[in-house]
Amino acid sequence: MTGCLRDLHLMVADRGSPGFMIPVPPETASYTALAPLREALLDRRRALRATRAALSVFETLYADVHRSEQPALTRLSGEAVISKALAAGVGGCREQVRTAHPGGRRPASVLQEALTRDLANLGRGIRQRTIYQHTVRSDRTTLAYIEQVTGAGAEVRTLAEVVDRVIVFDRDLAFVPFSDEPHHALRVQHPSLVRFLARAFDEAWARAVPVRPERAPLRTPVVTSDLQRAILRAVVNGETDASIARRIGMSRRSVAEHMRKVSEQLGSTSRAQLGYLVATSGLLDG
Repeated sequence: MTGCLRDLHLMVADRGSPGFMIPVPPETASYTALAPLREALLDRRRALRATRAALSVFETLYADVHRSEQPALTRLSGEAVISKALAAGVGGCREQVRTAHPGGRRPASVLQEALTRDLANLGRGIRQRTIYQHTVRSDRTTLAYIEQVTGAGAEVRTLAEVVDRVIVFDRDLAFVPFSDEPHHALRVQHPSLVRFLARAFDEAWARAVPVRPERAPLRTPVVTSDLQRAILRAVVNGETDASIARRIGMSRRSVAEHMRKVSEQLGSTSRAQLGYLVATSGLLDG
């Protein structure tokens, strides 16, 4: 017990009476007992601040070195994550946006969201080029959207087929589907891959037919011919009506009706015979 009191400086030796101890008030003893601890804490805090300062210098250097070494390919999962990444791409775009959308009509809610974003982009001088499939020319909602963005300076063209969705910002950044599952995308930042996607878009753009909603008819002979050729090529390749409908972006019923008319025209009595007759009829020539 005496040793504990001595360690806490609550008892000290009596200089006037050797071998005896005298008590010390706790308030007085605390200064002596706690002083080394306070000094040790101050030393540790000074060491902590010095270490933090040294590390912050290296953190800055590391960030500067690796800022230009972003992953070339990044998988994005989840609608919110993809939306945020696309918003960042839109905000960082300096000159041009290239977009290609497969399928037919697009949901009104998606078009409304796109309209707000696209008009803002066009308003700050960004060039916007979009490729749809010919079948959107029959969808009033999509045409209304196209009329508004083309009125603000956007350019829209259509093809019979669009291989897959792609968005290219300038020649620095691109987004493509990661898989057939929804809400999975791949962010592409490799310069060579982004340039390849931009060139592929430009080649498709050169073959595409301009959409001018203010002019009629929207279904020009070229558009009709493109659709017919795409459908007939798919028949020759043995695709089903459902597969063709997905490829062309039209309803399965429309594809079936088209097949019926071609079968009557060529005198076909079976799907296999139809494919043969189409391949040998010259309908796909030119």
